[in-house]
Amino acid sequence: MNQLPEFDTRPVAFFDFDGTLTTGDTLMPFLKFVVGKPTYYAKLALLSPVLGAYYAKLLRNDIAKQIVLKQYLGGYHIDELFRFGERFSEEVIPTMLRLEGMERLRWHQAQGHECVLVSASMNVYLEFWAKRERFSDVICTALEVGKTGHVSGKIQGKNCHGKEKLKRVMRWQANCSPIGTYAYGDTSGDIPMLTYVENGFVFTKKSFRRVG
Repeated sequence: MNQLPEFDTRPVAFFDFDGTLTTGDTLMPFLKFVVGKPTYYAKLALLSPVLGAYYAKLLRNDIAKQIVLKQYLGGYHIDELFRFGERFSEEVIPTMLRLEGMERLRWHQAQGHECVLVSASMNVYLEFWAKRERFSDVICTALEVGKTGHVSGKIQGKNCHGKEKLKRVMRWQANCSPIGTYAYGDTSGDIPMLTYVENGFVFTKKSFRRVG
């Protein structure tokens, strides 16, 4: 997925994932799913200074993320991570879905709108889930893969967050001219995307409210 669309005029709805279509973050649960609880919590203790600096806004999102990914996923083969991702998308993500977000998705799909998943989370599990949930496309963060197929924890290009998320949405729209654009998110990192479209909605206190 994550291919530029053919010229199209159908309305399009862009959906953030974590916190919008789910009730919370999915990256850390995925890492726990891959390495198992004992290893997950042992590494989490080692990473506490990094996470503390991130939450105190002393460390950029993309830097903190790559440090975490290196600690948990460095050395894994990408094919193995995709296998974990497929299982995670089937066994764990369905237990984390947010009803209000999924209702918005189903409404747009029922209207025949293009629905695109736009997330800073990882392609190794989002691609499977997005395909099963009938998204037109998925724009997300991907791991950099070495010549042998193994990953170091680095990501390809930039983290799909904030202004980078908007840049990718604009690139996706380069070959189409939708009559009506929508976007859904839940954090400040989604605001650039939400204010770019005609109809932006942010999730707060169990409901979506229009931005602007």
